[in-house]
Amino acid sequence: MITRMSELFLRTLREDPADAEVPSHKLLIRAGYVRPVGPGLYSWLPLGLKVLRKIEGIVRSEMNAIGGQEILFPALLPRGPYETSNRWTEYGDSVFRLKDRRGNDYMLGPTHEEFFTLTVKGEYSSYKDFPLRLYQIQTKYRDEARPRAGILRGREFIMKDSYSFDLDEDGLKNAYHAHREAYQKIFERLAVRYVIVSAVSGAMGGSASEEFLAESDVGEDTYVRCLESGYAANVEAVITAVPEAMSTDGLPEAKVHDTGDTPTIATLVDWANGAGLGRQITAADTLKNVLLKVRQPGGEWELLAIGVPGDREVDDKRLGAALEPAEYTMLDDADFAKYPFLVKGYIGPKGLLANEVRYLVDPRVVEGSAWITGADEPGRHVVGLVAGRDFIADGTIEAAEVREGDPSPDGAGPLVAARGIEIGHVFQLGRKYADAFTADVLGEDGKPVRLTMGSYGIGVSRLMAVIAEQYHDELGLRWPPTVSPFDVHVVIANKDDAARGGATELAAELDRLGADVLLDDRKASPGVKFKDAELLGVPWIVVVGRGWADGVVELRDRLSGEKREVPIGNAAGEISAAIG
Repeated sequence: MITRMSELFLRTLREDPADAEVPSHKLLIRAGYVRPVGPGLYSWLPLGLKVLRKIEGIVRSEMNAIGGQEILFPALLPRGPYETSNRWTEYGDSVFRLKDRRGNDYMLGPTHEEFFTLTVKGEYSSYKDFPLRLYQIQTKYRDEARPRAGILRGREFIMKDSYSFDLDEDGLKNAYHAHREAYQKIFERLAVRYVIVSAVSGAMGGSASEEFLAESDVGEDTYVRCLESGYAANVEAVITAVPEAMSTDGLPEAKVHDTGDTPTIATLVDWANGAGLGRQITAADTLKNVLLKVRQPGGEWELLAIGVPGDREVDDKRLGAALEPAEYTMLDDADFAKYPFLVKGYIGPKGLLANEVRYLVDPRVVEGSAWITGADEPGRHVVGLVAGRDFIADGTIEAAEVREGDPSPDGAGPLVAARGIEIGHVFQLGRKYADAFTADVLGEDGKPVRLTMGSYGIGVSRLMAVIAEQYHDELGLRWPPTVSPFDVHVVIANKDDAARGGATELAAELDRLGADVLLDDRKASPGVKFKDAELLGVPWIVVVGRGWADGVVELRDRLSGEKREVPIGNAAGEISAAIG
């Protein structure tokens, strides 16, 4: 097929959009692939839609290859099933809710576990119908508080979500690994550089969970890996390497000191190193206590205190994952005023426990470890407060930041940190939703069998931005051949009628050989055409220019930057062979 740029619905931009933060956002708008229509909302123009459909096609073919059957649910969903699973409340403010003219509640679907489960329950009733794998490629909605980075993080997006239904755990594991392998094939076909990391299930529920992260400096997900062992995990899923518990025998008694104006860890360390404590004190010797309010879905706000070593910050993502599905917020000045026993900057474990504030600590706060921490009075701290002897926390929580150089949980070596963009997630859901909807079938022995499920998502529209992030340069996009909107871009850079006619014939011959051709036949200057060709990012560019008089055209490889001259006589054949 030949597409003429003189007829193509396309306008390229020379300047970056003012609100664009990352390369894919800038380039996809400048190159005319998408256009913003509101915060986190984008229209797909012809070129963008071609790329999107190619990505969908690759995803669809690999899902079909593992026995997946495609269905499609509505995006507008009634409240009832989400009430049954308790997710109407759990989702909080992250979803779009609306009412119809009769006052009935609806949601714009963020995921469809409930409806897959209900559909299977309604259609199948015998063990003979399983295993079953269903999927859809559909528009989803999330009320992002801060939509950013273009289609990387929008309010409306296209996702492939699939679900496996099995009679037992072995069947679930088989489905999980089939999806895992299919995902690897999908991302390899898309030429995406990615890693597989351990993850947390969050509101989805379930047990085993892994994320596929595209390597990218602009990614919102931080992951760590151990180069010695190959261990890799999203920071939310990292389990702290816990030091050995120590004996409390012979440890000196805790002592309260007047520390003056020392409300921060830095000022406390400065005081400690001038107080003659007999050793050099660092922030890691202090215990920082962070106060927040927590509310379970449908519940009331409650105080929660988290103790972490003073050299660590509380990581918001790890904290959120640890508290899921509860929502939380840090205490503000008004909150502190309600609780006089909370002396800001001087909060200690004893005051928290005495006032029945739930107190969770970092796993490093092991029995026998001694700390410098608040004494619950202005200008006073306690030195040598020993965990297990002087205070006993209510439990541990994985909320402290994970840092490069931390020991790997498998003990093989230090962790190395990197950033990535989530492009896929696989879960062994188990029976969470089957239990909620009593999804039973008759087993071979005539007794009811509760189905067990897996859930597997891919961000289809996000993948387009991910590929743009990984394949671009200072001139524009550089699409891999499998997703490019065209196979070859023929640029007429010569006003000579013979050259224009030859270029048109070359495009027709490439079309006959099966290539999808973009022909720039506009009456624009060569400079404008070259800039657009580089911006649009088709992997092969053929320039019909000054060399035409010498019997050659120029073939440019947009991915590698290599150029070579091709004789006109066999140009179509050589170009077709290069395209593959």
